[in-house]
Amino acid sequence: MSEVDRWEKGLEKFKQVYCGDVAPLPRGANDFFDLMMENLFCDVWTRPALDQRDRRMLMIGAIAALGEGMTFGIQAKAALKNDELSPEQLRETLIHLTQYVGYPRVAPLIAVVEQKIAEVAAEKEASD
Repeated sequence: MSEVDRWEKGLEKFKQVYCGDVAPLPRGANDFFDLMMENLFCDVWTRPALDQRDRRMLMIGAIAALGEGMTFGIQAKAALKNDELSPEQLRETLIHLTQYVGYPRVAPLIAVVEQKIAEVAAEKEASD
């Protein structure tokens, strides 16, 4: 597969993973982004052993452990929009993660999750 094809395949997966909510950079605009498209999204996210939901759950756990609220919010919203997690499942994920990454890391994510649940509900209502 050519480098251009790998970038395009990665971009297609990127758009699917983030439901169009994260704007991609044009090819060649940023070396880091190009590498991410060709490696992470073309090679890793498309491997068959784990589905997209499984990969999202792993990422949510890692991001929660790092305490990255903004990035967690992006993942939570995408999980809701892609029907990978329901609001109830997303809330339960926080309860489970608290036991492994700690209350101080998870407590701020509660507000993030509730905000994303409300955003997705409002977007669905507006599109109906």
